[in-house]
Amino acid sequence: MNGRVLVLNSTYEPVNVCTVRRAIVLVLKGIARTEERSFHDLRTARRAFPAPSVIRLLEYVHIPFERKSLSRKNILLRDHNTCQYCGHIFTPAELTLDHVMPRSRGGHSNWDNLVACCKRCNNRKGNATPEEAHMRLIKRPQAFSLHVNRQIMRYLGRSDEAWRKYLFY
Repeated sequence: MNGRVLVLNSTYEPVNVCTVRRAIVLVLKGIARTEERSFHDLRTARRAFPAPSVIRLLEYVHIPFERKSLSRKNILLRDHNTCQYCGHIFTPAELTLDHVMPRSRGGHSNWDNLVACCKRCNNRKGNATPEEAHMRLIKRPQAFSLHVNRQIMRYLGRSDEAWRKYLFY
């Protein structure tokens, strides 16, 4: 019941990812329709039916642009749990957040100055800028946008083949 389900707007535009439980509630209330089914069955006392993998809202919902809150979790999601200096993938517990321009030199804690960084690279960089430490960023940090949100949905959807045709791989 806690698996992931891709939520599409009525125009087949991806808008969110929710749990199987939430998707079933939306379908049973008549708010959404199942587009793709997973291989798992859900059983009730009287019947069994396949769990949804992709649902589509029946009425168009305008999704206003909203900035995501700045948090460790969102920075790690944006950077796909990858150290932005060495390029290795780590668990969230093994990563730190690094200020590209160190705070001691006037760097701020914002989307454009924070990156996921392994402890080894963070210690190596220390209180220097990447150029001074002779380290290069894999990609320039940027705030979440609709494009970045879609990249995250693609990342989450890598394990579910049914999502591919909706995520514009």
